[in-house]
Amino acid sequence: MSTVTVSREPLRATAPAPRPRRVRDWRLRFAALSLIWGFSFLLIKVGTDGYAPFQVTLGRLVFGTVVLAAAMAVKGERLPRGRRTWAHLAVAAFLLNALPFSLFAYAELTIPSTLAGICNATSPLWGMALSLVALSEDRPTRLRVAGLGLGFLGVLTVLGAWQGFHGLDARGTALALLASLCYPVGWIHVRRTLAGSGVSHLSLTGAQLLLATVQLAVVTPLFTTLPTHFALLPLLAIAALGAFGTGFAVLVQHGLVAEVGPTTAQMVTYFIPVIATAAGVAVLGEPLAWTTPVGAVVVLAGAALTQARGRS
Repeated sequence: MSTVTVSREPLRATAPAPRPRRVRDWRLRFAALSLIWGFSFLLIKVGTDGYAPFQVTLGRLVFGTVVLAAAMAVKGERLPRGRRTWAHLAVAAFLLNALPFSLFAYAELTIPSTLAGICNATSPLWGMALSLVALSEDRPTRLRVAGLGLGFLGVLTVLGAWQGFHGLDARGTALALLASLCYPVGWIHVRRTLAGSGVSHLSLTGAQLLLATVQLAVVTPLFTTLPTHFALLPLLAIAALGAFGTGFAVLVQHGLVAEVGPTTAQMVTYFIPVIATAAGVAVLGEPLAWTTPVGAVVVLAGAALTQARGRS
């Protein structure tokens, strides 16, 4: 995990300086990524106040693609080649970008951003359940199965199941949960088809966002009409959502994975619902029942257990 090499030569007075700076840097990027993705649900909510959900998603993808295209140009990277690679990327673009982004945008028409952020935290739970079926190398353990059950108990707590889901918009909540399910399905597809392709992550992600943008560019005119008035604040929210929450966040995430490994980098998932809840309550004034934070803690605890690995 660490890239620091311990030298056997006598230590100099200035030698220890780079190490704490390096540790501090990745932690700052980790915190920044948590904030960016945590505030994304607030930005979606603001964006849907002025534009249709498909328009919010299309704008998000356009701005995100521009950021990645600029990063690829700076690093001198090109788009991948091969029809088969592009076909697999088209599926990944639909499952990891076009579909979940649109579902969250539609969900937040009727549910608060706090609930959407917590639904997003169920992705590891769905992923663990699916991997037991789709990935033969992921063996179930008692701890992981217990985490799966605990996580979904937390979901029921957030939704207030014992109260008959009173005051809950079932359609919006179902859309948000379906969006969170899309991510592990998409990652399983990527893992099976694109792993070990030899193409850089930046090139693959840039192509994936480009394809998702094309998909939404085709779909959006079929279900929406061009706005007669361009609301400034929602437009700025969409721009920030795309440039920072989609484009810049991907670059930060890839840097974290390269430096501290995927296990540490994926821990950002457990901070997103906390920040999304705080942002929704503090900025948008969304109501917060006791079931929301308590259920969220249970969801995160279950998700953490599903990532535990038994001894080989």
